[in-house]
Amino acid sequence: MKKVAILGFGTVGGGVAEILERNAEVIERHAGEKLELSYIVDLRDMPDNPFAGKMVKDFAVVENDPETAVVVEAIGGCGAALQFVRRALAAGKSVVTSNKQLVAEHGQELTALAQEHGCNFLFEASVGGGIPLLHPINRCLGANEIYEITGILNGTTNYILTQMLENGESFESALKEAQKLGYAEQNPAADVEGIDAGRKICILSDLAFGKNIAPEDVQMQGITGIAPEDAAFAEAGGMKLKLLGRTVMRDGKLYVFVAPHFVPAESPLAPVSDVYNAVLVRGSDVGETMFYGLGAGRYPTASAVLGDVIDIVANPGRRQPALWSADGKKPLGPESFEAQYFIRTKERKSEAEKCLGHIRWLPDQEGWHGGITGVTTKKAIAKTCLELAACWPVMD
Repeated sequence: MKKVAILGFGTVGGGVAEILERNAEVIERHAGEKLELSYIVDLRDMPDNPFAGKMVKDFAVVENDPETAVVVEAIGGCGAALQFVRRALAAGKSVVTSNKQLVAEHGQELTALAQEHGCNFLFEASVGGGIPLLHPINRCLGANEIYEITGILNGTTNYILTQMLENGESFESALKEAQKLGYAEQNPAADVEGIDAGRKICILSDLAFGKNIAPEDVQMQGITGIAPEDAAFAEAGGMKLKLLGRTVMRDGKLYVFVAPHFVPAESPLAPVSDVYNAVLVRGSDVGETMFYGLGAGRYPTASAVLGDVIDIVANPGRRQPALWSADGKKPLGPESFEAQYFIRTKERKSEAEKCLGHIRWLPDQEGWHGGITGVTTKKAIAKTCLELAACWPVMD
């Protein structure tokens, strides 16, 4: 029997505890032995909690318990969570987390610390929620040279854009609806400014290319600058407007960024709507493959967390190596990324073509001109004297 402790009893932590109890027989069958919840660390008093008998307030109880082999971090952020994870790993306890900020900002340090102390630091649930993603990329596609990972990595922004495209709602109206439904926080900045997607694409880039990519080195553009006209132009052009996180290796140069994109209808990412996530991976031998599903939520995320716990228990002695090097160079951003670009402007079309060459113009929307350029870069477009209200890449 292996004992598991949970740090934090919020959405994810509570889901882990519930599934651990409800699906005990299934988990035991896959893990090869019984898993038992030893402690839940939370500073709040919750006497009516069905797991009240497991609650403690002092992490040292877990840290000093020789029978607790695996710690699930479900606190979030990089404050107490980082401190406790470091201490757990130093004590030789494997750690599983869904905390993308922790992994994106400190993953290289924590995987190395786990290796040093003969334990594991796993984080399947940190990207894509319940979608099996990191393990398949790291192991199942391990024989491939990865060329690109592009994904719809944030369900909140995808929901908002779906409402704008399909129902003609404004950004503000769609955001309020997302908050009402519980998809967006009252302070939605991490979602709508692209920060959440940025942390996730850093993790994917780290795994795919083996070099540490710091979030502060990645340009993250969210959806706050998108107008209903942009969604209408996308629809008129037979495309969908999506917020994409991208890590692309081209000619030995690594591009990592988050930005709104026009996605052609034939792309498998185009029909992904509502709160769903999807990640497209291009590899040397597998070709193009896509992972799809709910990217967040209590039970999907807890499911992925427990998948990592089962992996640790079922494979004793197998150590997760430090997955990426700390000496990663700063990635390039969208300014030098070659692609076709959508532009929205009130400049004369002839003037735009004089500056940018041939443009495939789309039907005008509310007094705006919108069109698709030839292959260029944002830097080249910015060097012109055109006044543009929007400039988004078109996914190739």
